[in-house]
Amino acid sequence: MGKKVALVVAIVVLLLVAAGLLYWKTRHPGPGIAARLAHPVTTAPAGPEREAGNAEPGTPTAAPSVETSEKKGSTPAEPGFTLRAGESLEFAANVTKLNSTIANLKIVTAERRNFYGKNSWHLQAFAHTENPYRMVFELDDQFDSYSEAGNLASRQYEMHLSERGQKVDSVQRMVSSAEDPAPAEATAARVPAGTRDPLGLLQYLRGIDWSKTPEIQSPVYDGRKFYEVRAVLLGKAEAVQVPAGNYTASKIAIHVYEGGAEMKDARFLLYLSNDAARLPVLLEAVLPFATARVELSKAK
Repeated sequence: MGKKVALVVAIVVLLLVAAGLLYWKTRHPGPGIAARLAHPVTTAPAGPEREAGNAEPGTPTAAPSVETSEKKGSTPAEPGFTLRAGESLEFAANVTKLNSTIANLKIVTAERRNFYGKNSWHLQAFAHTENPYRMVFELDDQFDSYSEAGNLASRQYEMHLSERGQKVDSVQRMVSSAEDPAPAEATAARVPAGTRDPLGLLQYLRGIDWSKTPEIQSPVYDGRKFYEVRAVLLGKAEAVQVPAGNYTASKIAIHVYEGGAEMKDARFLLYLSNDAARLPVLLEAVLPFATARVELSKAK
């Protein structure tokens, strides 16, 4: 799997945008999934940031580093939202020019449990392409996250991928101390403390009180590389109509940075319902060739 494809696999889960994954697979078909070593130690540092004085004209300023975000206090220590065990959210992804569902995605809050001494949520996501697009590329992926209750920092992130007949299983334990050894049963990913995986980040965004916190930054490790994500409130009362119903939602722009430079191939907008459930009801991905919509179809 190419680097950009791997990134969007993670952002798909983070942003509920199966259409974004399909976009990259169409543009960058490349080879199949590459198998990982059994128990390597993966270091996932943040890349060097471009200084504001050296920014090119018209280039957005790089996202703040993890240290800067924490010093400024821009990221709340804990979201004020509690997940519900057993919650299941189903989504349909379509591209406006195709006018049909190209993929389905399910996000599940499986359970709350003790995970290696930490009270954690087990989160899952399942993505499947739909006919007739399966004839172009067959995709049946599962993602598992074990994220700390409260701040939803990642403890372990798993990718069980089946794409075009090729399969790979990756289990990575998040390790923030250089002295901690790699676990025997998983890959160790050395990341800054507080790093979230894509599934944990999605649930974290649901927990933000957007009426009081108009912007947050978060470090994210997608199972392959380290990124900074910046989420900015654009609107507090947007009317949204999706198959699951009509909602009033907060409109949030998602910016993804790698090594201090923002991804420019696509723009993402996430809509979270303003009711107590704070459901991710819609994602719009503005791509170079079309606009993709990932809509909530069922919530239970």
